[in-house]
Amino acid sequence: MKIGIFLGNLGNPAIYYPKLATITGGVAASIFLCQLLQWQSQQSNSGEWVKTNSSEIEKATGLNHEEQELARRLLKVRSLLKEKLTNPNTDTIQLWADIDAFEEKFNNFWTPNPPDIITQISHETHTPPVEIFCETSPPNQAVKTDKYFGQPRQQIAVAVTPNYRFSGPWNSQEQLHNFQRALEAYAQERNLGFGNPSGWAFKIIDSMTKGLTSTFWDEFIAGIPLGESQKVKRDWEIEPEVPYPAFEEERIQYYVHKGEPLEAAVSKARADLRNPVLGKDLWEGFLRKCDRLADDALKAKNQGVDTPYLPSSFNEKPQITKDSVMRKLGAIAPQFALNQSTSDPIPEPPKIEEKESPTPGEIPSISSLQKAYKTPLGRSIVEKQIAANPDWGYEIVDGEIVESIPF
Repeated sequence: MKIGIFLGNLGNPAIYYPKLATITGGVAASIFLCQLLQWQSQQSNSGEWVKTNSSEIEKATGLNHEEQELARRLLKVRSLLKEKLTNPNTDTIQLWADIDAFEEKFNNFWTPNPPDIITQISHETHTPPVEIFCETSPPNQAVKTDKYFGQPRQQIAVAVTPNYRFSGPWNSQEQLHNFQRALEAYAQERNLGFGNPSGWAFKIIDSMTKGLTSTFWDEFIAGIPLGESQKVKRDWEIEPEVPYPAFEEERIQYYVHKGEPLEAAVSKARADLRNPVLGKDLWEGFLRKCDRLADDALKAKNQGVDTPYLPSSFNEKPQITKDSVMRKLGAIAPQFALNQSTSDPIPEPPKIEEKESPTPGEIPSISSLQKAYKTPLGRSIVEKQIAANPDWGYEIVDGEIVESIPF
């Protein structure tokens, strides 16, 4: 390719005066200002602002978007450029180069020690002076520029203490390690830290190194289990985190009647009673229900009823433990007795008292039927038995089992 064709394809050259870099703050700012002055001279009205955008500036000067931002910031700091945004939805901007301010800076630039400029002349290279201008945004900061570049990036220095160790109330590193292990075990037991017990323990220890006190440390040095002194006994608990059995059973039966499996019902009921706000509301409702049942029981007792009706949740139930379950399973099948070796003798199955049941042809008494009729399950069984055996001579009237009148 011939040199003439090559230069023609490059387009028109942009005007750039190297000495202006000391006034504008850098090469990019000088190129930007020169191009803007050229556009202003081409305007029909000398007071009209130049409307342009980033693409047009890059096409005319070769400055990319970042270089344009740098140039505009340097020129605005020196009061050489004014700009305003015409439409927030577009990138069109209006620019105006302040020629009066430019001439003043140009005339005063070589004046020694001007009042608004601090000159620092390098004696080794004899380069043009480096300027420090007070920038309005952000405040209380200085923008330092040199001949060709804008504000340099400030170095970030982080002080590091060699052989750093946590400082706290512990007497030795071994005591600190034991405390950390105790915290991690507590977090695993209570499911704290969302699967990261070590991170949770680090936050506790790190807060202590900053001067904060920790109840966990007081419990650790006192030799009591972590979290024991922080437990709160609420109104519906016989001891911290242990609710009244009747109250817990009432909530379990609530979920059972809704169709939940027993295991899910127990889990949801205990989760509800661990919630302080929900537990308080449920406890108040339970007390109102108990008060109503007590009033009904007193009325029934005054009318001669020996054993007033109470819900099944108030009936005493045997405590189910791992040992009791394993004993029953071991009595049924030895392979289920997981806590016993094969050489251990198989325990005898627990004796279950057999309830007396009427022999065929024998008519049950009204008192036995009435006693069974008081429970929800017994009520449905008694109703079916009376309906299937009309020869017994019983019928149910207003929730009571009475003898049927033959006439």
